[in-house]
Amino acid sequence: MHNRCPSQRQVDGLNRHHWWRDAVIYQVYVRSFLDSTGDGVGDLAGVRAGLPYLKKLGVDGIWLSPFYPSPQHDHGYDVADYCDVDPVFGDLGEFDLLVGSAHRLGVKVLLDIVPNHCSSEHPWFREALAAPAGSPARARFHFADGRGPDGSEPPNNWHSMFGGPAWTRVTEPDGRPGQWYLHMFAPEQPDWNWRNPEIAAEFERILRFWLDRGIDGFRIDVAAGLFKHPELPDSDDPEADARTRDSVNPLAWNQPEVHDVWRRWRSICEEYTERDGCERLLVGEVSVPTAREHARYVRPDELHQAFFFDLLSAPWDPDAFRKVISEAMQDIAGTGSTVTWVLNNHDQVRTVTRYGEPATGGSGLGAARARAAALLMLALPGAAYIYQGEELGLPEVVDLPDDVLTDPIFRRTGNRARIRDGCRVPLPWSGQASPFGFTPGAESAKPWLPQPEYFAEYATDRALADTRSFWHLYRDGLQLRAALPQLGEGTLRWLDCPPGVLAFERGDLVCAVNFGTAPTPAPVPGTPLLASGSCPPGVLSGSTAAWWVRT
Repeated sequence: MHNRCPSQRQVDGLNRHHWWRDAVIYQVYVRSFLDSTGDGVGDLAGVRAGLPYLKKLGVDGIWLSPFYPSPQHDHGYDVADYCDVDPVFGDLGEFDLLVGSAHRLGVKVLLDIVPNHCSSEHPWFREALAAPAGSPARARFHFADGRGPDGSEPPNNWHSMFGGPAWTRVTEPDGRPGQWYLHMFAPEQPDWNWRNPEIAAEFERILRFWLDRGIDGFRIDVAAGLFKHPELPDSDDPEADARTRDSVNPLAWNQPEVHDVWRRWRSICEEYTERDGCERLLVGEVSVPTAREHARYVRPDELHQAFFFDLLSAPWDPDAFRKVISEAMQDIAGTGSTVTWVLNNHDQVRTVTRYGEPATGGSGLGAARARAAALLMLALPGAAYIYQGEELGLPEVVDLPDDVLTDPIFRRTGNRARIRDGCRVPLPWSGQASPFGFTPGAESAKPWLPQPEYFAEYATDRALADTRSFWHLYRDGLQLRAALPQLGEGTLRWLDCPPGVLAFERGDLVCAVNFGTAPTPAPVPGTPLLASGSCPPGVLSGSTAAWWVRT
């Protein structure tokens, strides 16, 4: 309907330009971006209103977090209807307006699709609960008899990533305790049984529904999931997923059959590309042990990209960063894909805090390191994803009171460790007090998560007015990345450096990062083209990254 992109055949002649290979995509967490209705929750109309801001920042596209009808037990990752919009976010008409507005600005639109699990309110799961054991309705999910003489023990010992058993027992229609169903996340998120061909057919229908509305691709939630070991055996380490908050149970994740799904989805995208020359992107949330396994997901006939989380999880150390980058370039770029770099997302502690910033400070070590990491990421070959608020230097909100927390991890465990609400607090746009322009009007509801007073220091109006802000660093980096042919897709060559410094060159452009706190000699004489902090000629300041062009 609204697919506006120049024909890549026309742009590049016979060599079609693959826009996604070096794109910079902005992750919009819809409920926390901008509220247009005054209910305290961000919505699609708010995203549309924020498009000029994102265009000015210089991103190539946006990825929208789930906005489908949902009971919101996991903020939309429990989908009750994959082909509609939850009224809290708008409707399909508003969605179409958003896509049209984005395309007129030259901004791509990616949707978040959740194929591993659905909501316990999904019509098919409700049908399964009402159906008997062994029925076709239950075969769409993982229903199994319990162990023990009365079936009162779970079918296996797996634990949910959100804590507790990965199985919940149902009450049968006649009122008796019955079978158990599998949920690798919350009980309100039953896992689909992808060994049932009905599931693959249903998701192909869903893909086409949104592709026909003009979107440019999908971010795929839990892309290494979908298939479970066919025998559902006990795990040697059943609590590994909950302990690490990661997909590490080899019996539940990264099964070989999942690659056939991505080959089929890729063929569907290629079908649409053949119609108009515009490539549709598949980018997967792939959490696997090694870069080599990661590379299997981005082979030429599977996903176009998969998030490379190792940079996000790397400690602030030059050797660690170099190892992560080198392995990614060797294993992933070797498939013909490009690496998809990320430093923040809606599931992780924000970099400013992760790198050492106290929650209420505005200019400490964590902020300097986060600025340097951003400049490093934007200089690397491949694509990059920016999480909303990253461009403002927002810290993690670490002191939310227990009674406002909504993360199912906290609800299931009572433990605040690794809860995700702190990176999801609504954005500050303007003013000196909450709601900071996030929600309109004096009579509006409070933001769905409370904003701390210090968010005034990070409001977008203040960031745009201050040329030294995170926002201007990101904007300048994105402009140079778009203008300089040395950046974007390609390769890099490491340079010899003093201890504590990491440097590489891309053609005649040099990027260097000083991981220490003391200044060191710069690898290139003269004033840098761009720096994350004060950087006099010939000097690379501590906790600073800079770009130079050799003359």
